[in-house]
Amino acid sequence: MSQQTAELTQTPLQKIWVPWMCTKLQRRRGSSVPQFTNSPTLIVMVGLPARGKTYISKKLTRYLNWIGVPTKVFNVGQYRREAVQTYKTFEFFRPDNEEAMKIRKACAIAALKDVCTYFTQDQGQVAVFDATNTTRERREMILNFAKENGYKVFFVESICDDPEIIAENIMQVKLSSPDYKDCDKEEAVEDFLKRIECYKITYVALDDEFDRNLSYIKIFNVGSRYLVNHVMDHIQSRIVYYLMNIHVTPRSIYLCRHGESELNLLGRIGGDSGLSKRGNKFASTLAGFIKSQSIRDLKVWTSHMKRTIQTAEALGVPYEQWKALNEIDAGVCEEMTYEEIQEHYPEEFALRDQDKYRYRYPKGESYEDLVQRLEPVIMELERQENVLVICHQAVMRCLLAYFLDKSAEELPYLRCPLHTVLKLTPVAYGCKVESIFLNIEAVNTHRDKPVKQVPCPSDAPLYRHRRTAPLASPMPTKSPRLQDLGEAAISLQNVDITRESEEALVTVPDHI
Repeated sequence: MSQQTAELTQTPLQKIWVPWMCTKLQRRRGSSVPQFTNSPTLIVMVGLPARGKTYISKKLTRYLNWIGVPTKVFNVGQYRREAVQTYKTFEFFRPDNEEAMKIRKACAIAALKDVCTYFTQDQGQVAVFDATNTTRERREMILNFAKENGYKVFFVESICDDPEIIAENIMQVKLSSPDYKDCDKEEAVEDFLKRIECYKITYVALDDEFDRNLSYIKIFNVGSRYLVNHVMDHIQSRIVYYLMNIHVTPRSIYLCRHGESELNLLGRIGGDSGLSKRGNKFASTLAGFIKSQSIRDLKVWTSHMKRTIQTAEALGVPYEQWKALNEIDAGVCEEMTYEEIQEHYPEEFALRDQDKYRYRYPKGESYEDLVQRLEPVIMELERQENVLVICHQAVMRCLLAYFLDKSAEELPYLRCPLHTVLKLTPVAYGCKVESIFLNIEAVNTHRDKPVKQVPCPSDAPLYRHRRTAPLASPMPTKSPRLQDLGEAAISLQNVDITRESEEALVTVPDHI
């Protein structure tokens, strides 16, 4: 191993799953010794119907998966619909309906069994148990299940007494539920309100005194106030921080790349060049487009690089520069063409083709590194309302993957063409995307996924493969490049560095 390679090498952190016991953990909390154990976490939603529990569940799951924590939602309502094929009326949810109560409990148990399977067989790290869980009896059952299996539990209770918010939630989400398929709108609303009343009869909220030993966050009226209790570990603290930053105010996020740059024209990656003539024309056209949108209180963000700043200058409005929005660092390959990289670093070019998300340029970054760098940007985007982000191809892919819930395998190949604005509008359980091409020609910088690829081994350490990899290190440090994991890892990749240049470059876009 060369001295240069040795300097880049990092020792993989092997994490061990140790069953969690409350009493032992409480005794250790006073110790300053860091705990590198990694028990799975069960997030338990609590609250009456139409309080945004499923919205929170899906949004939190999307965030955790994006940062590399394998997470899955288990919606008990889906289990109930499978068990009871045809929904009739709210009578099913009456607390004195013994037959229905047995079915509902059986559905909850079935979901918990699937949670266990997810943790033990699918290498999951976090499961979100999406149900009302409004009684102490039900929550005690979940706690006992978690204790028996060595899982940590974190409750998320959504409390809302604002009639307008509840009514809007019912209209936007609940009426489109399979329960009310082919049902009259007014009848559906009336039935659902009666269902809520059934739950209110037995609802017992988390109590500051009775539940003081539990870990939880209570969210009041979609974020007007929070109450956090007994946060136990790093994952729980990140969950709390995320939930305290999201909001449901209607807004739009506009994503676009800088105008075409001089290095884009030459087919060179990275660098810090200025705009081309067409790039400047795009900047002027973008200014007109933004003005035509009449966006209220729009904030504009750029990177620290010339091409994004020059694009923003044409808008004639204040803008904020983020170093975190800088393009991915290509290291020794900065300002090279793909042809030059293949010529001088054929092995590196092949390695990147094998696993573009995790591959790190020598002395540079990987997409995985970029996701970690962009987490503060995502957190601030969640706090803001209308924002225009002028960024770069790799950065835009990472941001887009978060909002569209794309996997690590899809992320590096998302299409983010020059001179095109993507308007993202959050909706009930997802994000609406509008693509607006501003009719200014530009070079194509998109490289398609190579046809011939050897799949990355699913059991390789510190990899995220289809969202089932071991948990990432809590600190925002860079993970090893593929070759840094040793000869064994390289041999598993079976990288064919002897391929012909013509084959290696088949997906490289044309450039001037």
